[in-house]
Amino acid sequence: MTTGVDSFASGPMWAGFIAFVLGMLALDLFVFGGRKAHRVSVREALAWVIAWVCLALAFAGLLWWHLHGTQGAEVAQRKTLEFLAGYLIEQSLSIDNMFVFVMIFSYFAVPPELQRRVLLYGVLGAIVMRAGMILAGVWLVSEFAWVLYVFGAFLVITGIKMLIFADHEPDLEKNPLLRWLRRHLRITPGFHGESFFVRQNGVLWATPMFLVLILIEASDLVFAVDSIPAIFAVTTDPFIVFTSNIFAIMGLRALYFLLADMADRFHLLKYGLALVLVFIGGKMLAAPWFHTPIQWSLAIVATTILISVVASLALSKPQATATGEAP
Repeated sequence: MTTGVDSFASGPMWAGFIAFVLGMLALDLFVFGGRKAHRVSVREALAWVIAWVCLALAFAGLLWWHLHGTQGAEVAQRKTLEFLAGYLIEQSLSIDNMFVFVMIFSYFAVPPELQRRVLLYGVLGAIVMRAGMILAGVWLVSEFAWVLYVFGAFLVITGIKMLIFADHEPDLEKNPLLRWLRRHLRITPGFHGESFFVRQNGVLWATPMFLVLILIEASDLVFAVDSIPAIFAVTTDPFIVFTSNIFAIMGLRALYFLLADMADRFHLLKYGLALVLVFIGGKMLAAPWFHTPIQWSLAIVATTILISVVASLALSKPQATATGEAP
């Protein structure tokens, strides 16, 4: 297992990528209607999903082209595969976040036209949080190489727990963060458009939309604890870790709007994600004795996710069969 944290990326490359992310967020806010409430259609969501996947692949192509010209074909191929594997891992694990978004929006009965902007703020918060966590992870790996094995053990345990509790539905009513917020904030009974706070009779009140935002940010923090250690199984290059994470996060919102109405049909996907975590953690733990090529990791993760998706679509839920409902 490679434990160095040196990166090929120069200062201008970091600045260019951050400028690209900020530019895309600005386009979303000021050009594509991110500041206006509207219901995202399946067609619009599909267009954005395709756009983000194409942008990620274009970035991989630019990465290969740059490294091939500056550091040779071997480095170009290795770093490009690291990015693609990291992107696939992060995108796959972030799908689990989609199920949580569905649960949160359903619990609060958030109208579809009000969901887009709160998810945009969720993306902004996720970028800041993950940047900090990536920096912390890189520092830990550089100072204490053995922490990679801690990450591996954590991922194996998390994957096994996910396998055991895959069918468990969390009860938001018992969520400690939500209960604390309700005890300490004045909360309006209904929504006030997309506003997080409103002033009534000179008193500041939080709206249910603020609670939704906090829970979405908290859920991303929880999932980042799993996903960020996972990518260290394929690379410790901070530029690869950061860019693959950001591409996955930026595309998650569109993926949610595309698949939210079909979330129940992917009932076996959590088992596939759990197996991915166990595989990645096992790969990290076995690194001193067995090296898994990046190509193998990429193929195994992609195959596991594909099989779980196809099986979910092919097999109806046990509950539906038991009650006589149509698949």
